[in-house]
Amino acid sequence: MARSLFSVPHFSKLSIFFPMWNEEQYILRALNAGHDVARELMASGEVGDYELIVVNDASTDATAQLADEAAASNPRVRVVHHPANRKLGGSMKSGFAAATGDVIVYTDADLPFDMLELHRALRLLRTYEADIASAYRFDRTDEGLTRVVYSSLYNGLVRVLFGVRVRDVNFAFKVCRASVFNNIVLKSEGSFIDAELIVRAKKLGYPIVQFGVDYFPRTRGISTLSSPSVIVKILREAFALRRELNAIKPIAAG
Repeated sequence: MARSLFSVPHFSKLSIFFPMWNEEQYILRALNAGHDVARELMASGEVGDYELIVVNDASTDATAQLADEAAASNPRVRVVHHPANRKLGGSMKSGFAAATGDVIVYTDADLPFDMLELHRALRLLRTYEADIASAYRFDRTDEGLTRVVYSSLYNGLVRVLFGVRVRDVNFAFKVCRASVFNNIVLKSEGSFIDAELIVRAKKLGYPIVQFGVDYFPRTRGISTLSSPSVIVKILREAFALRRELNAIKPIAAG
């Protein structure tokens, strides 16, 4: 059905940001996929406008140059450059801070899910009056046993430490209403930031809807998520923030 000229979009503006470190092999594909789905969402009346944000985390390859070229050729592309590498947490904080939309999506440059799933994610956000839509992977066997075991243990740890039950807490496909960041200030600099976001939102009483998606593992480049140094930093941040996060009280109604 064609969009009415006078219809009001459900969301005024969609922000999609991609944390990137040495993603020259994926950046153009990611931006093209972002443009395609955002244009579809505009045509359907789901969103009124959109922006794509690349957070270049001090890449040493051609990522920065390609990002700047993309921004120069399309005003809907913006770039945030980190002069020093700040890891996933720092990149996500920069992405959320730079976003100007009333609904914000972030994901990895290697596109671990079909971007068309954004249609469903935004519909679920509206239908269930949720503030965050958090995706989980149906099948992770292509990642290998080590990554699957690591993820299961980590999700279990988040439940034990914080009393929050969320499937696949670290999966890089979450859709957030920008309004949640009126009360959420993220502190993690490492990969614990995904869990920190969900724990803070849950503790504050923000409704979260979960949904499953098909998963497409990285075929080029290197994933560092399960490296020993990353795991150690996740654990350090989890325990360092445990008391603060568990002390959060729900926002008073009204």
